[in-house]
Amino acid sequence: MLDIRFIRDNRELVEKSAGAKGYKVDVAKLLEVDDNRRKLIAEIEGLRAERNEASAFIAGEQPSPAKIEKGKQLKESLAKLEDQLGPVNDEFDKLMRDIPNVIPDDTPQGGEENNRQEKTWGDTNQRPAKDHMTWAEERGLLDFERGAKVAGNKFYFTKDSLVELEFAVLQLGLKLAREQGFMPMLVPHMVTGRIIDGAGFTAKSDEEKQIYKIEGEDLHLIATAEIPMTGYHADETLAEADLPKLYAGYSPAYRLEAGAYGKHSRGLYRVHQFNKLELYVFCKPEQSEEWHQKLLALEESLCQQLEIPYRVVRIAAGDLGAPAYKKYDVEYWTPVDNSYRELMSVSNVTDYQARRLNIRYKKDAGSEFVHTLNGTMAAMSRIPIALIENRQDAQGNVSIPAALQPYMSGQTSL
Repeated sequence: MLDIRFIRDNRELVEKSAGAKGYKVDVAKLLEVDDNRRKLIAEIEGLRAERNEASAFIAGEQPSPAKIEKGKQLKESLAKLEDQLGPVNDEFDKLMRDIPNVIPDDTPQGGEENNRQEKTWGDTNQRPAKDHMTWAEERGLLDFERGAKVAGNKFYFTKDSLVELEFAVLQLGLKLAREQGFMPMLVPHMVTGRIIDGAGFTAKSDEEKQIYKIEGEDLHLIATAEIPMTGYHADETLAEADLPKLYAGYSPAYRLEAGAYGKHSRGLYRVHQFNKLELYVFCKPEQSEEWHQKLLALEESLCQQLEIPYRVVRIAAGDLGAPAYKKYDVEYWTPVDNSYRELMSVSNVTDYQARRLNIRYKKDAGSEFVHTLNGTMAAMSRIPIALIENRQDAQGNVSIPAALQPYMSGQTSL
């Protein structure tokens, strides 16, 4: 959520950013409701002051019938205005929550096809390789057929050395994160609707829905550890000296993946459940750009230690979503179809989530909203794909990167 004062002063920027992101917002309506709301609040505060003045005067003497009548009228008028303010506040809050975050001037315009390549790393020479699904099923390491039998389409069993590989990647990811000061965290797998909305995961269309809802309860399965970590400090005022707060949350990610089929849907790439190590930062506003680059560097460091060829792309406006101010993706190279695919992402959300969940820090005599950032350190569905498809030899053996071998019980290949 943006600051209403910012919206008043930057209406054109807010409208332009929302349009570039693909959101239809009525800023004119919001400002009209805001004006009505401010007028009502001013009238209410005036009547309250008048009532308090009258009450103080009455307390010192026997009130006359006229003064009693005046007090009664003030009370009735105040009640009517407060009744009017309730629906106006509700409309104002809804319109405010519909406004997406703004974007920097250097954001690429357009949709996903306009994401801008920033750098590349690693060997992308063409070479024969089996896709991860064929490779893993031949070795009995993935079982989607039995996954569908027990849970439905796009659920699966992971077995044997592929399980060890996941835990090895987790251990390496945690090591790198801890070296940069991130605290490991296990998080709740369900959150309330307020936290879903506060984190900005309320879908704007049925096609964008990702969240599983628990029927009959105000509970939702998380699509990423980002969601509960966003809510961890909800309604808190943090000490400035304690910032930045750095967390590394490990959890399953449960996703409907509505509208996603047909786009790299084979095997592990798009599934309804997978495990993920997510990085999260609460910091002062002036620190958030620096932390955005640090998070990106951490993701690149993991890819380099895993010897996965990749590129970094700056995400275009139409592919950003509501919360993000600025975002990068790290995409791995797959020799199976000679293309890049998304592996990690990292977003600077500025104060958009903090305002929705009232997360502040003490500053001078008052307080200010923190900035929040999130980054995918390791999605345990996609990293195995990148390793399997990039590290096969002529016999189909997959070599284990040296950085993972200490966590693989002496194995050097799969």
